[in-house]
Amino acid sequence: MLPLLLLVAGCASPQPLTLGVAAENVEAVDFFARTVAAPVGAYEWYQAWGSAAPFDATRAGAAAARGALPVLTWEPWAPGAGVQQPAYSLDRIVDGSHDGYVTGFARQVRAWGGPVAVRFLHELNAPNYPWSVGVNGNTASDAIAAWKHVRAIFDREGVRNVVWVWCVNVHAPGTTPYGEVYPGDEAVDWVAVDGYNGGTTLPWGGWRSPQQVFGPSLEDLHALSDRPLAITEVGSAEQGGDKAAWVDQLFRLAVEHRVRVLIWFQYQKEADWRVDSSPRSAAAFRRAAAVPGRLGSPPLPSQRPARG
Repeated sequence: MLPLLLLVAGCASPQPLTLGVAAENVEAVDFFARTVAAPVGAYEWYQAWGSAAPFDATRAGAAAARGALPVLTWEPWAPGAGVQQPAYSLDRIVDGSHDGYVTGFARQVRAWGGPVAVRFLHELNAPNYPWSVGVNGNTASDAIAAWKHVRAIFDREGVRNVVWVWCVNVHAPGTTPYGEVYPGDEAVDWVAVDGYNGGTTLPWGGWRSPQQVFGPSLEDLHALSDRPLAITEVGSAEQGGDKAAWVDQLFRLAVEHRVRVLIWFQYQKEADWRVDSSPRSAAAFRRAAAVPGRLGSPPLPSQRPARG
């Protein structure tokens, strides 16, 4: 298991960056580590509430055995059923409609016992999911209430091994300001953001540098909270620019903005986001990861009593 590290919030001295990967299976950690010639400190996967599947302790254990913090993106929806899913609106979470499932899941996480990061309601400021503000009647106050309700269930069940990751999408037209949906530092361990460069492959504004994608969002998150800052999904297309240069710029941006966790989206979906989409891209990643002192362990809070 990973050691629990003391979190020193607001420290101005340089801090290491944890490199992570989001991928279909945990074996991808091995491939990613070989490809970038660097240790992988976090492994991220996705699980929908609609599957009613239990906490995947086997997957979490396999990640931990590889030295990677398990990072679960926990999604209240039924995948493939579209954005309009009233059964998973935020007020249904708040009114206790899903308490049985959440309580059972919390107990499974507690029983597993190792550190696990839970990324709940990710990208809630963008209208892409049933839990998003502005979708299914969801409001900003509903988002805060739903977060605190689920956290309260975990606290009531004595779950002390979770790193709570509050995640937004990068600023874009039609998204909700971060401060309107933030539940407060007392309810959050990391603040996180997701963003991509779609280049000319996708209609997302053409080729954009990491600074254009992330810069304003990272500045606003630093102003909002002193919690460790993470980029929990990132990728770049190849078409429209130089992906290898983009990778180098991303690492420089992460250091400049004191990002503590950087998780690469190792999927071929809307675009080929994979770091090995070209030999030049993979080589750039290896060079960036090889900078002495750049990489380290994830920032984990010290164990503390569950809140009453």
